[in-house]
This record gives sequence, C-alpha cells and structure tokens, in this order.
Amino acid sequence: MSLMVIVMSPDATADDVDAVVAAVESAGGEASVGRLSVAGGSGRTFIGVTGDLALIDALRIDEMRGVGRVRRVSTSYKLVSREHRTERSTVEVGGVTIGPGTFTLIAGPCAVESAAQTTEAAQIARSAGATMLRGGAFKPRTSPYAFQGLGEAGLKILADVRDRTGLPVVTEVLSVRDVELVASYADMLQIGTRSMQNFPLLQAVGAAGRPVLLKRGMMNTIEEWLMAAEYIARAGTLDIVLCERGIRTFEPATRNTLDIAAVPLAQHLSHLPVIVDPSHSGGRRDLVAPLSRAAVAAGADGVIIDVHPRPEQARCDGGQALTGPELLPLARQLDDLTTVLGRTTAAPRYRLAG
Repeated sequence: MSLMVIVMSPDATADDVDAVVAAVESAGGEASVGRLSVAGGSGRTFIGVTGDLALIDALRIDEMRGVGRVRRVSTSYKLVSREHRTERSTVEVGGVTIGPGTFTLIAGPCAVESAAQTTEAAQIARSAGATMLRGGAFKPRTSPYAFQGLGEAGLKILADVRDRTGLPVVTEVLSVRDVELVASYADMLQIGTRSMQNFPLLQAVGAAGRPVLLKRGMMNTIEEWLMAAEYIARAGTLDIVLCERGIRTFEPATRNTLDIAAVPLAQHLSHLPVIVDPSHSGGRRDLVAPLSRAAVAAGADGVIIDVHPRPEQARCDGGQALTGPELLPLARQLDDLTTVLGRTTAAPRYRLAG
C-alpha cells in the first residue's frame, strides 16, 4: 500500500491545511495531520494521505495554496522513512538539538529516588557536559516487588531539578492514562523497551505535543521498531528519536547485546535521529565507556547514560551507573572522537572544577 505525504510550506495557514484535508476527504481518502520540527524554526505541517491515490492525484494537490511538496511512499513505515524525507531530521528538546552533525549526551539517574539524589546526579551530568537529564519517575520492573518509582512525586523532582540546572527532562511513560500527566512535567516522553509495541500508548504520546524517545524492544526487529515509530508519527508528531538499547540474544555475559549495526542501518532506512543506550545494553559499568565510544564511531546522534552519586545504594540498576569521576573522562573521550569524525557537540560543555 502506498501513502501520499503532503508537506505544507512554512507560511501555510490553518485554513490552507483544512482545505487540503477537505479535498482529500472529498475523494474518499483519509488524512492524518502532524508536525515536523525544523531546527531554529517553528516547524512544518505534514499530512499523511491514504486511499485511492489515483482519485487523489486528480485533485492536483500540489497546486493548492500552502502546499510545499507532495511525495508517494511505498515502504511499510511511511512517514518515518527516507523515502518521505531524504534529508535526516533534527529534533529539538527544550532548545537542545539531536540529529546529524551533532552528538548529544543525555545522562541522569535510572530512577528518581529522592530530590537530593536526583540533584546530585544532574549536577554530575551537567558538569560532564550533558545537555539533557534522564530520570525515571515510573519504573517498569520485572519483579512486582522491585522499586516501581515515585510517580508524580518523581516528576515534580525532575521538573524542579530542570529549573535549577537548565537541563531539559526526558522520562518514561508507561500507561495511556499517565501521558497527559507526564507531558505536563517532561520535555520529552520516553517509550521504554517493554512498551515499544503498546500501540495505544504510542498513539497517545504521538498526540501529546512532546518529542518522543522511542527505545527499541529487546526482542524486536528494526522493521518493527520503525513501524512503532510510524504509529507515533501518524498520531501527530515526527519529533521522534530512536534509541538502540540492546536486544536479547543467547549471550548471558551481558544484560543485552548492543546491536551496533542497527545505528547506521536505522539511519539509512529512516530520517529520524538515532542514539544509543550503553548502560542498559551492557548492564555493566565497565562496558559503558567502550560501548559509548562504539556508538560515536558508528555515527550515533547521541548516548543516554545512567549516572548515580552512590551506585552501591541505587534502588535500580546501580551496577551500570557511572559516578562523576567515571563520567567526566568518558565525556572528554566522546568529545575527542566526535571532533575526529567531523561533528560537534550539541551544546557547550560544562566541566567539573579541576
């Protein structure tokens, strides 16, 4: 099945968009309206069209007021594919860019445990050069007896730390009923590996008006990952960042197996930015640095790293969390590698004193 994607011009009005939608529907087609961010700008409106494209072609949509370009897409993941948008996308989150040409360091605690712990972790992250703060207020755990997160109290802590550090927040949402709540506190919504094929949740975050970080399911193919992104895009936003976080294989020596080939492959198949989670893929503190370096070498657009001021006391994944003295030299290495490969960091780096 083919899809027609209509990208409106930057000066298109709401009436222009409504006119195109009405024309499509008059020919029996279905139109889904969404937004695509443009770095430094307010974004562009796109309209995904399905139906009898021969009838829709007869409407001469490309000649309607406010229409920038019209393109047919044949891949299964239509809106997120390189067929739809040949140039790679950049996603902005609270003024921080994630995309080609830059490398973005995201760091913070796997779980928000207290205001003091989150503040310390954020200060470590910012001092090492991170430009975004990660932190889980809702935690999906294998055991129902394990720490499940602080919920809204954790979201309030994240928002307060953001206000004091200037770091935009990305945090996971687990349920459709919590999307509005999480979106009211967070700058970016995260879909975790266990939720990648929760299709109602994907649609809800796509309509929430926030950028989305989509982690690959631990047992999912790249095509399934991109189809999950398509659910989000079709619901209303193309501000999606893909995250390769390791897949489950026969190898028990690591928590998961980092599929480093997925980075360039996903960038070849999709225009969306792709980052790597070296913490959850290896599950071991001593593997975070080499996996992060591999991510840069493979062309990843960033990494998201677990940080904790006292990993031995962590209530969640302490064995993979870095401390300040461990994160700082790694950040310097990533800077050096990024420069060698002709890229730049997403924002000026802040360094620990001394």
